[in-house]
Amino acid sequence: MRVLVTGGAGFIGSHIAEFYAKNGDDVTVFDNLSRDNLLGKGYGNINYNWNYLGGFERIKRIKGDVTNFEETKNVAKDNDVIIHVAAQTAVTASLTAPQTDFATNALGTFNVLEAARISETNPAIVYTSTNKVYGDNINRAKVVEGANRYAFDETFKSGVSEDFSIDRCEHTPYGCSKLAGDLYAQDYSKTYGLKTGVFRMSCIYGTRQFGVEDQGWVAWFTIATLTEKPITLYGDGKQVRDILYVEDLVRAFDSFIQRNTALSGEVFNIGGGAENTISLLELIALLEQLTGKRSPISYRDWRPSDQKVYVSNISKARQALEWTPKVNPMEGVKKLVNWVSKNKSLFN
Repeated sequence: MRVLVTGGAGFIGSHIAEFYAKNGDDVTVFDNLSRDNLLGKGYGNINYNWNYLGGFERIKRIKGDVTNFEETKNVAKDNDVIIHVAAQTAVTASLTAPQTDFATNALGTFNVLEAARISETNPAIVYTSTNKVYGDNINRAKVVEGANRYAFDETFKSGVSEDFSIDRCEHTPYGCSKLAGDLYAQDYSKTYGLKTGVFRMSCIYGTRQFGVEDQGWVAWFTIATLTEKPITLYGDGKQVRDILYVEDLVRAFDSFIQRNTALSGEVFNIGGGAENTISLLELIALLEQLTGKRSPISYRDWRPSDQKVYVSNISKARQALEWTPKVNPMEGVKKLVNWVSKNKSLFN
């Protein structure tokens, strides 16, 4: 099988590429290596995952940009599968540079879909969307407040399902640009028959994730704790997310790919689900338990469109993909702690 991974030098993309290369498939990684420019800051070697993937014989690396249609068309034309991960990934960056956000997320996704449409191989396509497509509607759901976390009330005890409203609310430019790609991926299935699957991701975390304050909070808290950097909590720290270890996410993608004809055009909320939730304060406490260290904590005002609680209802993915998360937060954070500990020199 020939697999194209756009954004393949990023955290999630590199794990996808590694998975298929180890599976014996031929993988092309397409990436413009712009993460540091998009976020404006970072830790570690920005080319770390790019260089890591260079050690696999079955992975071909091509530097290019999904905003360039000719480059995208050329790299996409001979593949059986396209997993589109290339994106501008931070809400904060979208607020300061909305044009770049739109070009990368909306136009870039359109280019990938159009390249797939004119390809003779009729590839299966995975589009990585986000829970931010639901925007501020999430905050209209009732929550209850505990000592260290918020939680949905009984109405959403299983989490947010795929039919939750995406309309008539604030999204931030990031939510809008990702939603544009989300809708195009659905429509290209219905209109042109492309074998697309949309995955609205919650918080994905794992090894080789160079989290920063603006994006990748589980990794960022881990890096900050182990390198004794301060952590700023925006809001009160009781915000809750369901978190999903990256290898579990890749298994979900692969399960769709194996069933893509039957599931073409489907949308899946994908995350750890109600069984794998954690608040910001609880993660800080877990990291202290695992490392014996605790970063200095300060508090600032809530960020625009932050959600007090987001938990994915993953029942559709469980049933249709015959998939379930295997790595719980304790196990996953421990893996991340071990990786950061072994690579602390990257974060100084």
